Amino acid sequence: MRYHVVSLAAAFLALAVGVVLGSTALSGPLLSGLADDNGQLGQRVTRLEQERNGLDAKLAEADRFAGSIGPMAVRGQLTDRTVLVVSTSDAHTGDREALVDLLGSAGALVTAQVELTDAFTAPQQADRLRDLVARSQPAGAELPAGADPGTRAGALIGTLLLLDGENKAQATDDERASALSALGSAGFVKVAENARPAQLAVVLGGGVVDDGDDSGDRAATVARFATQLDRSGAGVVLAGRGGSAEGRGPIGVVRADQAAASVLSTVDNADSAAGRVVTVLALREQVDGGSGRYGVAGNAQAPSPGTA
Repeated sequence: MRYHVVSLAAAFLALAVGVVLGSTALSGPLLSGLADDNGQLGQRVTRLEQERNGLDAKLAEADRFAGSIGPMAVRGQLTDRTVLVVSTSDAHTGDREALVDLLGSAGALVTAQVELTDAFTAPQQADRLRDLVARSQPAGAELPAGADPGTRAGALIGTLLLLDGENKAQATDDERASALSALGSAGFVKVAENARPAQLAVVLGGGVVDDGDDSGDRAATVARFATQLDRSGAGVVLAGRGGSAEGRGPIGVVRADQAAASVLSTVDNADSAAGRVVTVLALREQVDGGSGRYGVAGNAQAPSPGTA
């Protein structure tokens, strides 16, 4: 027994000495190799950052160029047309203001601006919105029965703020004022003063959709609202920022629905000057009875109308 114990101790001692000697001999070359790899990776990161900065600069320059020629590119496209601008709660103020200016350059008159609040798309407020819409509809108006709140609200806003096929108002001034006041007091919309009905509409949204549990429901509400709004006027374009064409974004929801995408035009890069020009051109295409999916996302059919 004593012999076996001594033999095992000697074996473990030899193994430990071997590990120490081996690690000491290998540590130098190993650390040197790791340092070389780290240096190469650092150089690669630096090159990629330089390339990204160069691409960002080119993109910014291209956007400035598009912004400078945009008014000329859309001039006369919407002469004597009236437009309703609807923005969602995540739309950027700068995008909306730039789009309104560009619509003016195209010859259009923005007769109303409506902001949909966060409560408008909140699933927890769906029943309350649906009930309020039912109580606010003008006399003689027929809203979709049993539909989701986005569809019903689209029908109501369309009745209040879009002209029919004969360019006639679909509600009286008193009905319009009363319904918009009710929606505003309930916290669902914010409406600029002196809102008047228009022939066309643009629904302007935000960009990348968060991963919240209700993001899909919110996107669907906006998509159905815009789709129903399109049925009430001469044409509607749903525009948004980068990311809005993903599956959980409003534009992504529309583009996944063949029936909606066949009538409602969408633009997925309205945060750029070029995208806003495309939005105006898409609105013109709507006047002529066409529609399309435009922008830079993978599910767009072309960058702009006429370039497919």
